[in-house]
Amino acid sequence: MGSEQPTVLGYMRTQPEVLRSVYANRQAFTEPFIEYFVKKEIRKVIFFGSGTSYNVSHIAAYYFKHLVGIDAEAQYPTVYLNYECANRNHYIEDAQILCVGISQSGTSISTVQMMDHARKKGYSTLALTGDINSEITRHVDVVCHLLVGDELTPPETKGYTTSVISTYLWALELCRAIKKISDEEYRNACAELEDMLADFENVVADSEAWYERIKAAILNSNRIYVLGYGIDYGSMLEGTLKISEMLRYPTVACELEEFMHGLTTTLKKDVTILMIGSDEKERNRMLEMRQAFKKYTDRVFVISCGNLIDDPTETDIVFKKSYNKYIAPLAYTVPMQFIGAKGAKDIGIDTNIWPFTELSGHLEEE
Repeated sequence: MGSEQPTVLGYMRTQPEVLRSVYANRQAFTEPFIEYFVKKEIRKVIFFGSGTSYNVSHIAAYYFKHLVGIDAEAQYPTVYLNYECANRNHYIEDAQILCVGISQSGTSISTVQMMDHARKKGYSTLALTGDINSEITRHVDVVCHLLVGDELTPPETKGYTTSVISTYLWALELCRAIKKISDEEYRNACAELEDMLADFENVVADSEAWYERIKAAILNSNRIYVLGYGIDYGSMLEGTLKISEMLRYPTVACELEEFMHGLTTTLKKDVTILMIGSDEKERNRMLEMRQAFKKYTDRVFVISCGNLIDDPTETDIVFKKSYNKYIAPLAYTVPMQFIGAKGAKDIGIDTNIWPFTELSGHLEEE
């Protein structure tokens, strides 16, 4: 970027090449993960992170539960440190519990503290971080490099997609190593991912064009809801975070069905609803809700792919290619990144300036 100040939009537009580079160099972070996992005979994985890293943790836990077939969960570091126990009933050895700290910068105070606590308790510990010399690396047994490169703007965008693909590749390569899938199934999964990554410029371009189509509705909203389900509960959380921290509008995340238990009373003409149309068991329910919500507000927009959505409109974004549900989260947050970043630019917010300066969730750089 030369001498120009980096921008979040600039980083967002580099995601196709960054994701392809991560995939091409996946052995750098999958091999140490698998070696440690097998050596320790891991039977449970707990993913920890704050902000974007917590949202990634939800998707990572889904991968390990549904692909690897192992007990896995996502947790806020401080909540777990203060109130929970990784091995309350002692049904497995402490060392068979893998605590994974995800921190792009490696300086998240709560995640560093949690990993230090986990190692002292005798759990196996591993960090996924973009800075292999950061503080978190001094509190874990194994470090895996998040191949994100520099991201010098406060909102993490390429850091999110890079973290998602990294945890997916952990799960996929582990499945192959422990014979959970056949070589043919592995090759097919790789081919699907390669096809998606080859087309990711279109994901970015279509997302930016979609924002331009709906920006008048977005920027005149009183409130924004983001609804998700299944694996895309994590996508919902991340989309909400990106809109909140950049556009700075009241934005609420809610699991699809839970939205029906009270929040529907807030529906008005100036309320926007973003629905992530995942290929999960609740898809038909999502389509039913979509029609019902449109009786109260015209601002009901769906983010999906392939032929999952009946009668998509110009205000929906439905990526032309069909992505399987495990890799679709890579695409589904990009439209919401553009709502946050371009929306902020359109109303005069500089996302490089962080408005809250009294306290930080990150360690001070020395």
